[in-house]
Amino acid sequence: MVLPKKLKKGDKVAVVSLSWGGLGDENLIHKYYIAKKRLENDFGLEVIAMPNALKGSTFVDKHPELRAKDLMDAFEDKTISAIFCAIGGDDTIRLLPYIDYDIIRNNPKIFMGYSDTTVNHFMMFKAGLVSFYGPTVMCEFGEYVKMFDYTSEAVKSVLFGDTTGYEIKSSPEWSDDFVGWDEKNVSIEKKLKYDNHGYEILQGSGKASGHLLGGCLDVFTMVIVTDIFPDPEQWKGAILFIETSEERPSPDFVKWTLRNFAAQGILKVLNGIIVGKPQGKQYYEEYKSAILKIVAEEEHLTDLPIIYNVNFGHAMPIGVIPYGIKAELDCDKKKITLLESATEE
Repeated sequence: MVLPKKLKKGDKVAVVSLSWGGLGDENLIHKYYIAKKRLENDFGLEVIAMPNALKGSTFVDKHPELRAKDLMDAFEDKTISAIFCAIGGDDTIRLLPYIDYDIIRNNPKIFMGYSDTTVNHFMMFKAGLVSFYGPTVMCEFGEYVKMFDYTSEAVKSVLFGDTTGYEIKSSPEWSDDFVGWDEKNVSIEKKLKYDNHGYEILQGSGKASGHLLGGCLDVFTMVIVTDIFPDPEQWKGAILFIETSEERPSPDFVKWTLRNFAAQGILKVLNGIIVGKPQGKQYYEEYKSAILKIVAEEEHLTDLPIIYNVNFGHAMPIGVIPYGIKAELDCDKKKITLLESATEE
């Protein structure tokens, strides 16, 4: 895998709308300016929006080719060091015909987002570029009042530093607060509460290691039969990381998707599984039962390590997970550690 250069103060970050284009809608564009100010003041970055990123949801929906052009142009622009996604959505799969993998491969830089952006991460993986499952402009960088400290520190550690030996720690706090995206709410801060679970070991013992590969479970159904979905050999020895979206799919959906992974021969070649905290902790116990039903009961993979309740994706707060980078799961100590750097100087 090709490593992008780590970020430093003064670097330029490009914002792209690759799925839903709501960042440019009149009632939501204030989120862009909140994020821009935060990225400049708290992280020392220069922020630009690509030409079509702020044209609004109606325009963006009609022009997947221009979304892809923004992405390709951002990669080719030598002055841009990183590309941050505005938000997820449900149709970034429409960019597939317009992606030039050579452009990505020959212009490595940090690419970050989550949810529907899982599709784009598989594009990066196909191109051989390490990318980052992490915060978006509208949701995390555009948070009202302040960004969660856990998320801010993860961004600084993973994108600005050397991740060799970096521990992805469990957040001691979580939130299920809903604050509507409206300028009248900009002074309302989300409340945090104590997380009495921490990481849970669903099964497994000792240590296991492998390269990180995964994303939002809801999105896998869109990419499984495309040429960007990793083949069985690329899953061999991987640590699969999965989480569910704000749609909060049923435990049955989780079972169906994992059964598909089993049928493809993926589950049996994995070295471990990391499962994200469900948004609002809905189906918290039911998801555990669904996962063990498939992995342990049906597939008899009772020694496969599974760490549950990890802070990434649609949980609050979230960390950053780099694709393709080797990580170690320590079931006895309930630890997740990156074993190599996700960036270079």
